[in-house]
Amino acid sequence: MPFLNTSKLVTIERHITEEGALHPSATGEFSRLLRDLTLAIRIVARDVRRSGLNDVLGVTEDVNVHGEMVKRLDIHANEVIIRAMDHGGHLCVMASEENEDLIPIPEPYHNGKYVLVFDPLDGSSNIDVNVSIGTIFSIYQRLDPTSAAPGSLADVLQPGYKQVAAGYAMYGSSTQLVYSSGNGVDIFTFDPTIGEFLLTYEKIKIPKRGKIYSINSGNSYKWEEGLRNYVRHLLSPSDDGTRPFSLRYVGTMVADIHRTLHYGGIFMYPRDTTSPNGKLRLVYEVNPMSFLVEQAGGRATDGERRILDLEPTSLHQRVPCFIGSEEDVLEVERFLREG
Repeated sequence: MPFLNTSKLVTIERHITEEGALHPSATGEFSRLLRDLTLAIRIVARDVRRSGLNDVLGVTEDVNVHGEMVKRLDIHANEVIIRAMDHGGHLCVMASEENEDLIPIPEPYHNGKYVLVFDPLDGSSNIDVNVSIGTIFSIYQRLDPTSAAPGSLADVLQPGYKQVAAGYAMYGSSTQLVYSSGNGVDIFTFDPTIGEFLLTYEKIKIPKRGKIYSINSGNSYKWEEGLRNYVRHLLSPSDDGTRPFSLRYVGTMVADIHRTLHYGGIFMYPRDTTSPNGKLRLVYEVNPMSFLVEQAGGRATDGERRILDLEPTSLHQRVPCFIGSEEDVLEVERFLREG
């Protein structure tokens, strides 16, 4: 696969401007919001690269809202994004996986018409061993875009199909920003020598079927029978050569979805006997990733229902998910139905 899959040399600033031109009624507010967000991502990317030198690896004494030990770098990334986004006048409220409650826009700053939800550092368990981690974000328009009042819980708990934009940054061998505002999925790679994100993959399309599956097989004893049957099916050779599949599991959703976007296949985080509602968060992780995969031509469900149609009921709601190539997701749904 070539590193550069576009004929244009385009920075993300220019891309945002060109996307804004597709909407004649645009005021520029959304474009400025995205510029603030890409600044935060550049800062987090810099600090991730220097984390070992800056002594921000390891855990704190704190436990987050999910009962998980908090990493120092998690806290730092969360604070960077909040500080970059809370004063621009574009947002009315924010919500983060690291915060139990809504994050209001502080006075005296203006409340705008957009909502930002984010996971500041996906893949925390991989931080200390230098495996790829990332930032996931999602943007909605508030329910009443004419209001200047602070945003509410209802503004945040919108179904995923109402996302205005979504994306993630992946901090690995390079920093890449994967982004969609509903007009396909574009991938930008950060060039530290010029301080710019450059367009490297334009309107990426996920293959209709892949040969890679991604799941934590250590939990297989807790899966429902239909899922166990599906994985056995994937590992059995087929006459047409489409199976067996290869197992690839990083444990960072950003990294696993990123590979799936390029090569196809399926990413799964199912319900099991320990986590009957699944483990990944609908608002901060599953909705934005489902939006991206659908924009790239893939499919995302909870095993029965389209993820983007689900109505969130709480900030930190968990949900099972099956995300990836359309034919692979349809196939696992069939196995789940048949048990």
